[in-house]
Amino acid sequence: MITNRCLNFLTSARQKRETYVGPWLPEPLQSTGDHADPATEVIQQETMAYGLLVMMERLSPVERAVFVLREALGYTHAEIARVLGKSEDNCRKIYSRAKTKLQTSSGLPSCKSAQAEALAQAFQQAVHTGKFDRFIDLLTEHAVLLSDGGGKVRAAIQPIIGRERIRAFLEGITRKGAFHGVLYQVTLNGQPGLLLIKNGQQAVSMAITFAPHENRTQATHIFLVNNPDKLQHLSHPAKPPRE
Repeated sequence: MITNRCLNFLTSARQKRETYVGPWLPEPLQSTGDHADPATEVIQQETMAYGLLVMMERLSPVERAVFVLREALGYTHAEIARVLGKSEDNCRKIYSRAKTKLQTSSGLPSCKSAQAEALAQAFQQAVHTGKFDRFIDLLTEHAVLLSDGGGKVRAAIQPIIGRERIRAFLEGITRKGAFHGVLYQVTLNGQPGLLLIKNGQQAVSMAITFAPHENRTQATHIFLVNNPDKLQHLSHPAKPPRE
């Protein structure tokens, strides 16, 4: 019942996104550190990395349901068939089609916690000093920055592509005070990310996707969520971060 209710919700949500202002990004999931609830632990695993959630937007609701039930929750094709009221063979084909769509989108995004933490720290330093050289060096040449303000706050309405364009964009909005506040390092979708608190409110979250590139691992995508409706559930550590 839950799966089919989600399918109905995804169908209606997809229609709403057709009139959405700028890129639409999913809500980041914050790890709480509480491992007592197995269901909570499942969604906090790196299987549901933020980059993968973004890529899954390219799947149809049924493809996404089959992929999550199989890949994240470990259901068999026979069990998925009973849940969705489809044949087992059909579910196998849907799962295969979903995997193909994700793999042809530059491969499944990898989760590199050490690199994510290094980039988060470099970003904190860049905002503090105004110098983004170290941060930009951790990006691939054709990295992409997506910013989701939902038409409610100022954000880039088109993807920012390329290291130098990302540098110019970040330096520009930093000078205008976009990151005035306190940046906290938090765990989003199983890996390090950042949360900006401004005037006591959640203002921006940042998640990163990585991939091997020229004998080292670099960031390929930066996801900035500015839409306040998608940040209300996030919290920051009690202690302020180190300068």
